[in-house]
Amino acid sequence: MAIIITDECINCGACEPECPNNAIYEGGVEWAIADGSTVSGLYKLEDGTEVDAAHKNEPVSDDFYFIVPDKCTECTGFHEEPQCAAVCPVDCCVPDPDREETKEALLEKKERLHL
Repeated sequence: MAIIITDECINCGACEPECPNNAIYEGGVEWAIADGSTVSGLYKLEDGTEVDAAHKNEPVSDDFYFIVPDKCTECTGFHEEPQCAAVCPVDCCVPDPDREETKEALLEKKERLHL
């Protein structure tokens, strides 16, 4: 499952540089699959939609840091635990109960993001 940042976020920014997938953005910032990755061309999102990897998408949140679910692998294949949660001083980086994914699915996503 992807990690989410709750509204308890204090906007400290500690999580952002820890993400190996560049899935964390400051509130109000547009995001793209290609940000921090080698992905180019069409990319299939989890919902089956194909997007240009460089296309800038609307922010998930305007008020606090957010994690793009299509880029979050819970640090699987990189670290033993999600690094955002490990460094968060207020414990607001938590598993998203609405997005359960197997370890295999997370590893597949990692491979697609890191060609």
